[in-house]
Amino acid sequence: MKKIISMLMALTLSLGILTGCSSNDGAGSKKIGLIVSTLNNPFFVTLKEGAEAKAKELGYELVVLDSQNDPAKEVSNMEDITTKGVSLILLNPVDSDAAAASVQIANGSSIPVITLDRAANGGKVETHIASDNIAGGKMAGEYVVEQLGGKGNIVELEGIAGSSAARDRGQGFEQGIKGSGLNLVSKQTADFDRTKGLSVMENILQGNSDIKAVFAQNDEMALGAQKALQDKKMTDVLIVGFDATDDAVKAVKEGKLGATVAQQPDLIGSLGVETAIKVINGEKTEEFIPVELQLITK
Repeated sequence: MKKIISMLMALTLSLGILTGCSSNDGAGSKKIGLIVSTLNNPFFVTLKEGAEAKAKELGYELVVLDSQNDPAKEVSNMEDITTKGVSLILLNPVDSDAAAASVQIANGSSIPVITLDRAANGGKVETHIASDNIAGGKMAGEYVVEQLGGKGNIVELEGIAGSSAARDRGQGFEQGIKGSGLNLVSKQTADFDRTKGLSVMENILQGNSDIKAVFAQNDEMALGAQKALQDKKMTDVLIVGFDATDDAVKAVKEGKLGATVAQQPDLIGSLGVETAIKVINGEKTEEFIPVELQLITK
């Protein structure tokens, strides 16, 4: 990852020669850019839809690009979108560290940036809009402790390493289980992906058959883990996800998942557009705008 980030930063510097001296052609336009980490995930599709609905309501055009979970593609998207006459760019980063290169491209073109769901660890950002992922992870951890009575082996499936969402949800979860007596026997990355969640869980089960609970840092991984456990006829294992996607809420109601932490991706998207227009109009905004969470159980 360090090598990728170095390459992206070098690319940013070279692009700055091309973009740094140009004026912001998007100033005063009715266009807002949105770069999404991936549209192969229901959560980010909902975020995009929330942004599109609010943009339409307020009379703005939303230009959407998909980074396909690739930091290099994100840089390419950022360079592309700076030429499309947008007044502001909403960025949902693939990776918080690598996103610095993308933000700096926008900075070089004098186009303001707002980050959504995941932060950028570098560059100038006007504001960050996201759920309090630490609080959500802690909520999940406390629920697992309560359900297991503080005893048993548990597993954590981590999202994309380096993303602020993965870091914060993991930090919160570990705060929630701290001092409980639960034994975290495995914590492995599955990139917020359902198929990887399935395969990683299968691998974990080969060496850890006595598992009482799984916390997955998003619902896609939780549903993948659920399939792996179901295939092993381990249907009594408690699984807690994060995001409250439609598939996950349905699985909670059916008893296949124990719980999911509910974000409001549509609200993150719509708040992104509302805040973008405030920034475009020269209004002051908070550095961080939190979106409320809740735990959904059967």
